[in-house]
Amino acid sequence: MTIRPCRFCGAQLEHTFCDLGVSPLSNAFLKVEQLQKMEPYYPLHAYVCDSCFLVQLQEMETPQHIFAEDYLYFSSYSQTWLDHARAYADRMVERFGYGPASLVVEIASNDGYLLQYFKRKNIPVLGIEPAANCARVAQQAGILTLVRFFGAALASELKAQGKAADLLVGNNVLAHVPPLNDFVQGLKILLNPRGVITMEFPHLFNLMRENQFDTIYHEHYSYFSLYTVEKVFARQGLKLFDVERLPTHGGSLRIYAAHAEDASKAVTSALTQLRDEEIRSGIADLQTYRGFSERVKRTKRNLLEFLIQAKEAGKTIVAYGAPAKGNTLLNYCGVRTDFIDYAVDLSPHKQGRFLPGTHIPVFHPDRIRDTRPDYVLVLPWNIKDEVISQMAHIKDWGAKFVIPIPDVRVLP
Repeated sequence: MTIRPCRFCGAQLEHTFCDLGVSPLSNAFLKVEQLQKMEPYYPLHAYVCDSCFLVQLQEMETPQHIFAEDYLYFSSYSQTWLDHARAYADRMVERFGYGPASLVVEIASNDGYLLQYFKRKNIPVLGIEPAANCARVAQQAGILTLVRFFGAALASELKAQGKAADLLVGNNVLAHVPPLNDFVQGLKILLNPRGVITMEFPHLFNLMRENQFDTIYHEHYSYFSLYTVEKVFARQGLKLFDVERLPTHGGSLRIYAAHAEDASKAVTSALTQLRDEEIRSGIADLQTYRGFSERVKRTKRNLLEFLIQAKEAGKTIVAYGAPAKGNTLLNYCGVRTDFIDYAVDLSPHKQGRFLPGTHIPVFHPDRIRDTRPDYVLVLPWNIKDEVISQMAHIKDWGAKFVIPIPDVRVLP
């Protein structure tokens, strides 16, 4: 395979960060009639650039293919995520004073999970969402949504129509963009002169520290530290002026950006402190990245050891959740229905389907009460508290939760 250069700085990629073998697309859930057909697998090999330290996957499939009509991730099926979105809307209005004369634009707005909270405050909103089935849900809720991919071209179109964002939001989209520089250039174009950009993404620092290798999958083309994302934005004339550390997705960053020439946005101490912390921790030292693969292999061995011992003891195991990260974990570890009887998920869009690669069937969570398994493997470990609360009744028959990341833990 010819390795393409770094998608940000153009340097040749030579250093492996993590090689997870080959895997199907993490959200390519199967219908029953597809189980006997060929299923495409792609290398899942992350590299680290020794120039800008962007961790990245090669583009094995285009976003147009991944985020197609039948995209199955709908944000509104997690109460934790809805609470996060509501709190964000309240915080932005309180901090920046947005109102009926403002425009909030969200890129990758999904089913309107976030913009609904601004709309309820009578703040004009615009969603940009390439997955047509997700966009339709938002449109049905009265949220103006364009079914487009975002980049410099679309930003220029909108600007020519007189649209400019006072608040430009992107939650967990920056990682999904192969033409990274074009995307950030689009942010620059669409932003009002005194506007604010916020972007949320899993923090690479946490991914390494907490062994969150299952968050590596083909939809996530890039993995960011503050160190690298600051360079990416600066190249397009945007400055970072604040950052928040969030508990979402196992530890994320919310960065705040503005035009470089906007003197009204002072750099906060939170930004300088995290910048210094990353440097002290070796974020710009290639050696920091070299030990990650061994930790990943150890987690695989530990999970398989637990599953083998449980099955040898005659125990039954099911999985809660069908997230993309879970499909990376199961495919990398080679776990199929020989270990996991089935998975459950609250999203009706996933129920009745089969997990990609492993072909584990997905049901409604009520099936757990009906079959009374011994163990419930929590695949969306980032919302484990929500899952454990929702499924607390498994303790009635002595079942236990299993959390796979950062290390295998069995919770009573």
